[in-house]
Amino acid sequence: MAGTIRPVRGTITGVTRVAVVADIHANLAAFEAIRQSWGDVDEVWCLGDLVGYGPDPNECVERLQALATICLPGNHDWAAIGKIDTDEFNPVAKAAAEWTAAALSEDSRAFLGALREKVVREPVTLVHGSPRSPLWEYLLDVSAARVNFGLFETEHCLIGHSHVPLMFATREDGRIDARLLQPEGPLHLAGARRILNPGSVGQPRDGDPRASYAILEMDGVSTRFELRRVEYPIEETQARMRLAGLPKQLADRLATGR
Repeated sequence: MAGTIRPVRGTITGVTRVAVVADIHANLAAFEAIRQSWGDVDEVWCLGDLVGYGPDPNECVERLQALATICLPGNHDWAAIGKIDTDEFNPVAKAAAEWTAAALSEDSRAFLGALREKVVREPVTLVHGSPRSPLWEYLLDVSAARVNFGLFETEHCLIGHSHVPLMFATREDGRIDARLLQPEGPLHLAGARRILNPGSVGQPRDGDPRASYAILEMDGVSTRFELRRVEYPIEETQARMRLAGLPKQLADRLATGR
C-alpha cells in the first residue's frame, strides 16, 4: 500500500503554532480537556485514530472537523468504515471496531473515508504509523526507526499509533538516539532529524493516564516541540463505555495508562 500513497504537500510560512494530537479514540472527555489547555493555536493536526475503543465517535469527529487543518486516517478509523479488515486486531479491539462501525453517522463515515494517509508540511511529514507503513507499523525501536528515516524527505516526521510519547533522533556518527518524552518544556529540534510521537489523547499506554498531546512551533528558521499532559475525568469516559457495552478491559485500562 505504501507505494500507492500520494502525500498532500504544503509549506509552513511565518510563525505557526500547531496543536498535534493523535489517537483520540472517541474519548470526548479527554479531547475536550486538551482542547481547553492548548490556548491559541494557528492549526490543529490529527495523526489518526480519531475513533475506535471509546464511546463518542461521532462527537469526536464533529469536534475535530471544526478544528483541524490536517487529519490523517488511523487503522481504527478505516476499520470502522470497512475500508480495511480487522484480521490483525485482537478480539477486544475487533469488538470495539464493530461497535464503532454500528455507531458512526453517515457524515462521520464520509469524513473518515476521505482522509489521506500521508501529508507533508515542510519541514514535517505526517503519518499515523510510520512512513514505511502509514496505518500499521508500531515504530518503537531503533532498528525500525533507522529504516524509516530513509523513507521521508523532510527534516522531521510526526507519528502516532503506539500511544507512547517518544522521539528518535539521528546523530553525526550515524547512530540513532531513542527516548521517551516527558512534559519538560519546549524541545528545540535543531541539529538532527527526528521522528516524534505526541502520545495518545484518549488511551495512553506509557503508564501515565493523563491525556497526551504536543505543541509544535515553527517560524521558518527553528522548530520547537513541547509534549503536554492533561488530567481529564477518566471515570466519565469509563461510565459511558460501560453504558455503551464496550469491552470492560478498554474502560479499565484508562485508569492505569497501560
